[in-house]
Amino acid sequence: MEGCACLCVVGSLRGCQCCQECQGPAEKAAADGKSCRQKRQRPAEMAAADGKPAPAPAEKHIEADEAAGCCAGSGEIASPMLLPPPPHCSLQDLPVEMLVEIFASLPVTDLPSLALACTKFHHILHIDSIWRRRCREEFGVCENLQNLETIGMSYREVYAKLLHPYRHILGLWQLDTEGYRTLLNVVVDGLGITGWTFRPCLNTQVDGPMQFEPAFRIRLTERKSAAVECMEGRHSRPHNCHMQIQKDRFTTLCKKTDHRKDSPTRLRDEWGRVLAQEVRQQYDCLTYRRLYLPPSHRDDLIRPGLFQCNCNAYGLSIAMLSFHGKYARLTKVTGNSNHSLEIHLMRRIQLPDGEIFRNFSELSRVVQEIDKQVIREQQQQQQEDGTEESEGHGWQSPAQPSVIESLAAASEEQPVPFVLPADVLSRDQNYPRTCRMCFYGVDTVTYTATLNGFAYTGRHLGVFILFDENHFGFIWPELNYFILFSRVQNTFQNVEAPSSQAFLETLKNIQSGPSGRSSFHAL
Repeated sequence: MEGCACLCVVGSLRGCQCCQECQGPAEKAAADGKSCRQKRQRPAEMAAADGKPAPAPAEKHIEADEAAGCCAGSGEIASPMLLPPPPHCSLQDLPVEMLVEIFASLPVTDLPSLALACTKFHHILHIDSIWRRRCREEFGVCENLQNLETIGMSYREVYAKLLHPYRHILGLWQLDTEGYRTLLNVVVDGLGITGWTFRPCLNTQVDGPMQFEPAFRIRLTERKSAAVECMEGRHSRPHNCHMQIQKDRFTTLCKKTDHRKDSPTRLRDEWGRVLAQEVRQQYDCLTYRRLYLPPSHRDDLIRPGLFQCNCNAYGLSIAMLSFHGKYARLTKVTGNSNHSLEIHLMRRIQLPDGEIFRNFSELSRVVQEIDKQVIREQQQQQQEDGTEESEGHGWQSPAQPSVIESLAAASEEQPVPFVLPADVLSRDQNYPRTCRMCFYGVDTVTYTATLNGFAYTGRHLGVFILFDENHFGFIWPELNYFILFSRVQNTFQNVEAPSSQAFLETLKNIQSGPSGRSSFHAL
């Protein structure tokens, strides 16, 4: 009791644990009763009982703080009535500059709700720096304020009347017609949107960039409303055009007649002679289908994408290379025929020092032997599964370990010399002189008769030759023909598929053609 006297002077009224331990049962009961009575007394009554004056108002807070601290130290819960209320804080109390930064970083779908929250937010969302950031981050618009002042518009108007309503047509598209198919690239061009059509040039090498010409443009007029203008036509200036936008498809309708099929676009050589003409049906009403580029995976043979080739008199054509497990797929996306080249990645052709290219008959024999083995295995698989389809080609499956190991081992090998076999024709003689590996492949091509709509499908065996990351070729032994493919150097925006299923749907649309006929046949 004496050992804790100095510590119990201040807190004698609150009850010292040390003192309570020294007291007997009767003393503890009396002390507890006194403590309860003290808790029920008001501060003035307690002061009178002790013979002291009532505490001043300023001293009440000090005693409340001491009581809260004592309760915290003794394990008791302080009364919430003694704690000061939390400070009032609202988003509206923030400075305008801070709110501008917050609103500019939010998704644009949240901004209409903020504008309806209060008048202050409504006025802040009219500040043009918010919409300038949205135009730059979402669409890459880098125009300065002087260009906007020239046409008397704000970034908010550009976003609300041009970029946001037409955002769904940005990207790569394929012209959906029965005739010569081509590509369309729709991009944000300054303070407008332009659709650029791929125009094959007869004198362009496969390593050169794709050539585009403007097909239409969308711009804001003096009336501050977006207008669609057609840029096509041999003798007409830009004129009004109607556009209808749907999911993964849009249509342009023009009333001009100078760019219909009775006045087709002609391909000319450097002397101006007409070499071929591009037949276009119902050119005043064109429908485009969205085209996604294939996704890239770490285990792909090379990076997938678009490749150029020179295979006919119409100039360069564009094909798309994609990988699907045990198989690679080369799909022609422009031109007047529907090619579908399938490469069997598990059917590699050995190249001892490249001598097989010098003996063309030996190369043809090897391809025929592999083809017979593939047909036997597929027939056996059909009998075991009891289905009419083949093994499914593994298009939606990732690369299996055997494929990965085989390609990894082949990548470690040194390139071998490549010489185009004798009597094999080619439009491009500037091909690489070394190659990395070769695979068995099958080319399936569909030709459609315009009179009766009959579709003819041909199946041709061949050899897929990988030169490097940006070049590969294909030899048709039975046709004595070689085509070199070179990676397209152009860059495209808004071409990533949102999912693997979306890309497979794009691939299916390319194969089916405009009328829904499929060009793929199971091997």
